[in-house]
Amino acid sequence: MLTFALSKGRLADKIFKMLKELNLVDITIDEEDRRLIIEQGEFRFFLAKPSDVPTFVDNGVADLGVVGKDTIIEEHRDIAELLDLGFGKCRMCVCAPKEDGDSYKNIVNLRVATKYPNIAKAYFDSMGQNTTIIKLNGSVELAPITGLSDCIVDIVESGRTLRENGLQDVTTIHDLSARLVANPASLKTKYDEISAVVEGFRAILKEK
Repeated sequence: MLTFALSKGRLADKIFKMLKELNLVDITIDEEDRRLIIEQGEFRFFLAKPSDVPTFVDNGVADLGVVGKDTIIEEHRDIAELLDLGFGKCRMCVCAPKEDGDSYKNIVNLRVATKYPNIAKAYFDSMGQNTTIIKLNGSVELAPITGLSDCIVDIVESGRTLRENGLQDVTTIHDLSARLVANPASLKTKYDEISAVVEGFRAILKEK
């Protein structure tokens, strides 16, 4: 049996649709569905929080997972990235008040608020800039508005939330999208099964 770790919602829906196109499973879930594990044919699916998907894959509980590139970088787990699925595209950016622009680069002890402390620290360390990283779990846009931070590091899609709160994306750190990942040991023990899924997905993506 091949086991997937997926985050419930759009990502899971897209994967179920792709697997249905490959005639491997026929699964649909709605908002009322509270199942955490779904089995059909030779497949088992764990529906987890996005940040937990790499953990399930890293520990061998799941053979495959679908997760955003941001989570892969932030969690830094021992997993193999197999395929860029091309959906869920967005960017990880440094964002600052519109009137400040990129003046954050000149701040000696920069205060950065983010949901992604590892990504933020690695970026500013690479720039040689001293920072205090402030971990937030909610609306990071509040941090510079309230004076908690000088700038933020966050995911930007349309940029509407930034604009409505007087902020702008100044620097792109990473381009992001959903990725298919695998447990390294599973790649050896279930190579044929995983390769079939990867090639099937690749063929579907090529057609679009």
